[in-house]
Amino acid sequence: MFFFFAGGVQQQVRQVLKPGAGRCIVCGSKADLVEYEKVVKLFFVPVWRWPGKEPLMHCNNCSLFFPPSISPPPPSSTTLPHLLRCHSCARVVDPEFSFCPFCGSSL
Repeated sequence: MFFFFAGGVQQQVRQVLKPGAGRCIVCGSKADLVEYEKVVKLFFVPVWRWPGKEPLMHCNNCSLFFPPSISPPPPSSTTLPHLLRCHSCARVVDPEFSFCPFCGSSL
């Protein structure tokens, strides 16, 4: 008699605690601080779940789970190039514009 078994253990996100809390250590995109759970799947059907011990970082791009202690800080908004604001409505506009696309005043 021969048995064929298709299954395994997988981690998946249970709850996002803080979106954009860091950057991925592999691809550099945004990573969220999440609570995760481990899932045993048998023939691609979840059979048993149990929560993880401590929160982890989860990359939205490459789906990597990693500890927050090795995550680089998130990119700050101060690294953006100089932003131009409209004098009338105080909204951020592209520096190439001559007129504000929101209120129509000249820049």
